[in-house]
Amino acid sequence: MPYARVLCCAVGALLSLTAPPAAAAEDDWSVVPSAGTGTARPYVYAEGTPGTVLQDTVSVLNPAARPLTVRLRGADADSTARGGFTVRTTGRATDTGAWIAFAEERGGHREPAGAVSVRIPARTRADVPFSVSVPPGATPGDHPGAIVASAGGRSAAVRVRLRVGGPALPALTVEHVTYHGGRVSYELVNRGNTVLGPRLAVRADGVLGRVLDRPPRALPVELPPGRRVTLTEPWRDPPALDAVDVRLTVTAAGGARATASTPVRFVPWGAVAGAGCGLVAVAALLVLRRRGRGTRDDRACASARTEAEWTGAVS
Repeated sequence: MPYARVLCCAVGALLSLTAPPAAAAEDDWSVVPSAGTGTARPYVYAEGTPGTVLQDTVSVLNPAARPLTVRLRGADADSTARGGFTVRTTGRATDTGAWIAFAEERGGHREPAGAVSVRIPARTRADVPFSVSVPPGATPGDHPGAIVASAGGRSAAVRVRLRVGGPALPALTVEHVTYHGGRVSYELVNRGNTVLGPRLAVRADGVLGRVLDRPPRALPVELPPGRRVTLTEPWRDPPALDAVDVRLTVTAAGGARATASTPVRFVPWGAVAGAGCGLVAVAALLVLRRRGRGTRDDRACASARTEAEWTGAVS
């Protein structure tokens, strides 16, 4: 093979190893809240009274060498069973997601239910305006939502934190507290109209005093209004023998506070079982001894009667 051809093959192989695949570049798109003044925002925050229309913008970045079509839509937000943020993927939006609409700009194509498809040129950032129309009858408080972008077989979301003007009523409850297998399980329920970031304190009082005392700490939970989450608190070194009252106290901003407790009995069942077996053995031994004594006494009486019959003695 000529040296020139070998060199070309080597250079081509090196370029194929160092250059990113085209598919990977196409999948590298992202959607973020528009910076506006130059400061990055972790989410879109909007606040207004019922009946108002709020405006904002999201940015879609396409670093690929070819155009990209992205579909944008509004969605209602939800929380996972452990209190994490998620987006409702089933059914039609009925809250903030239904109030979001997009402007028909930059080649946008209007779709049903307020969605829009936007074609973004190669190596370009597209700023897509949108509006949030707060209905006249919207309830005051927090209404979490999201803007979902879909392209190339995957989706990404920008969080929308909407607060509708009116009285804020933070409230929560702690329910279904249980202890099993080294963990305290419980449920938190947001009974108010604001998103809560709860803090938890745990204590346990036994017969001879306090056996557990954990000061308040922030939980990795964001609880929207009306949502319920199930959480657990580890307690792997409880007392071996005690009657304990485990009490949970949960607080949140705005004065929200709730407590709940559960009684727990700690018994060393292995030791109890061993002691029970010992008592059973002792009882069986006593019974056998009593039976043995009764047999010897009966034999003695029979021998005495036999001797009296032979000698003619009268009792």
